[in-house]
Amino acid sequence: MFRYLTKSILLLALTIVICCVIYPLAVWGIGQVFFPFQANGSLLKGPDGSVVGSKLIAQPFTKDEYFQPRPSAASYDASASASSTYAASNYLLRNRVATALGPIVKYQRGPKAGQLVAPDIEAWFQQDKYAGNPHLVAQWADLHNAVALAWVNADPTHAQYIDAWAKAHPDVVAQWVKNNPSTPQPKTTDLAVVFFENFSQDHPGMFPSAVTQAGADGKAQTSIQPVKDGTDVQGNFFDMWRQEHPDADLQEVPADLVTASGSGLDPHITLQNAEFQLDRVASKWADDTKRDGAEVRKEIDQLLQSNASAAFAGLAGEKFVNVLEVNLELCQRYGVPK
Repeated sequence: MFRYLTKSILLLALTIVICCVIYPLAVWGIGQVFFPFQANGSLLKGPDGSVVGSKLIAQPFTKDEYFQPRPSAASYDASASASSTYAASNYLLRNRVATALGPIVKYQRGPKAGQLVAPDIEAWFQQDKYAGNPHLVAQWADLHNAVALAWVNADPTHAQYIDAWAKAHPDVVAQWVKNNPSTPQPKTTDLAVVFFENFSQDHPGMFPSAVTQAGADGKAQTSIQPVKDGTDVQGNFFDMWRQEHPDADLQEVPADLVTASGSGLDPHITLQNAEFQLDRVASKWADDTKRDGAEVRKEIDQLLQSNASAAFAGLAGEKFVNVLEVNLELCQRYGVPK
């Protein structure tokens, strides 16, 4: 009995040493010697030498000088990798795609071929009518409660704006509580729809959006204000505009420009997607560097082509570019944008 117990303990100890010490050390050593870049997270450094991210994980870019990655249901958080799980019938999915399309989609044919649809969306929005009825923003909130609620949760300043509105409109809030007695102390999310209904009456043809202005101290300050144009108007109301203009012939856009990956962290975009964004990126860099736009565009297009690759050494599938790598090369070539 003791002999068997001793052998079992020795076998257990040997297994622990091999599996928990020798094997991990061997794998770590091989990785550090032969694959140090991959073994340490595939980390990339910026122009100043500091680590800016991993080439394996997408991160958001908002400045026009940069190519932008695919949308992310995980907000590009590597610890929360996930898809949205929205069904095709979920209006939040349709709204997310429409929000991305509104500022960038162009006419395919006709007298406005090649021009952005955005100015026409803004002009239509300012008429403040949908399906022949007034108060467009109120109809938007009534038709799509989930989207109105998502707007409140999208940024802390949105909730603060509604909170300030609620304090300035106690009679409206009191009427809402009377109509909803089960919620005597409504939160900002509870008041989302009634807020937009009231806002639409007080500010016809306008939408609450972030506006950045110089404060008294000269520093930039951002606050929510009624606006009649801008990307929020173009994006949030593109779908309703499209429903009222079904015959408008619009250009198609790359699918990965408006659809998220399963993980929400895909670091690559298709070359077609990158080329769709090329005019915006090149135009902004040309303005920043005071150079000829056509020349800058040619340089960046060559950069994309040199960085593009397909699976199996180019033998199969679409060509892709790594967004972080390309944006870092832009910074190295033209400097860091202000």
